[in-house]
Formats: sequence, structure tokens, C-alpha cells
Amino acid sequence: MAKKTKNHKLLVQFVEYMVSGGVYFWVGYLILNYLYYHLDWKTGARFWWATIISNVAGWVVNFVLQRYWVFKNKSLKGHQTQVTTRYAIITLVDFVLNYFILYGLKKVGITPAIGQFGSSAFFTGWNWFWYRWWVFPQHMKKHRTVVTPARVVAHRAHGHLAYHKASR
Repeated sequence: MAKKTKNHKLLVQFVEYMVSGGVYFWVGYLILNYLYYHLDWKTGARFWWATIISNVAGWVVNFVLQRYWVFKNKSLKGHQTQVTTRYAIITLVDFVLNYFILYGLKKVGITPAIGQFGSSAFFTGWNWFWYRWWVFPQHMKKHRTVVTPARVVAHRAHGHLAYHKASR
């Protein structure tokens, strides 16, 4: 019975992931198409900016949905900086990959309006893996702050330690 419950939770989580990914896709897709077709941002730096703007809008919506709905782990509560940093890293990798996928498809005659569908199929699996096991893991390790002479010296006047994690 426990395995069935675990599989059910995983299935529900995957469906939520797909819904939030769909919201991300459509926000980015609609903005990209508006900039590409209506504002004629089809070449050079304008195409680069259209891709950036559409992705940033989608990323913001996606992060909020993934963090607080799909992967709503209580163990992540004290790790917002670490989670956000990991999300930013994956997102930047995604952006570069997506740009080159769309650019490459455009070179062979496939418009971004169509290419974005193919690109999103790749990122569905890619991001599920990274989000589930690295960005929003079930259990995030707690890091102890170890007080050392170097940290005492690096202590700031307002009471904040300059270094947070112990290096081992």
C-alpha cells in the first residue's frame, strides 16, 4: 500500500509539474511570438532580446509554481538562496540551449513558433530530472556554521558572518 501511495504522489507531482511547465511555456511562447511577429524582432540582437524577455517572464512564473506548488518541500524553507541559485543555474543553461535550438531550427527553415514546441519537449524531461533531484530535492542538507578565527576576523559590524558554510 505504501508503494501505491508513493507512486500516486509522484504521479500527482508530475501532473502539477506538467501544468506549471505549460503555464511557463505559454507565457514565454505568447511573449516571444508577440515580439517576433508583431514587433518584428526577427534578426540579430532583437531576436536575442525577444528570447531573453520571453524566457525571463516564463521563468518567474515557473519558479513560483515549481517552488511553492509542485515541489513544496518543508525542508527547503531555510534554503531559499541555495534553491534560487540552483534554479538560476539550470535556467541559464536552459536559456543558452533553447536559444541555440531555436537558432539552429530557424537556420533550417523552422520558425520559432514551431521550434519552441520541439524545444519544450526536450526541456520537459531535462528539467524534471534537474528540478526533482537537484533544485528542489526532497531533503536539503543543513550546513553548520563553524566559528573559526578567520570567521571572527571576517565578522561584520552588523553581526553577520561573512562566511556561512564550513569548508571541509
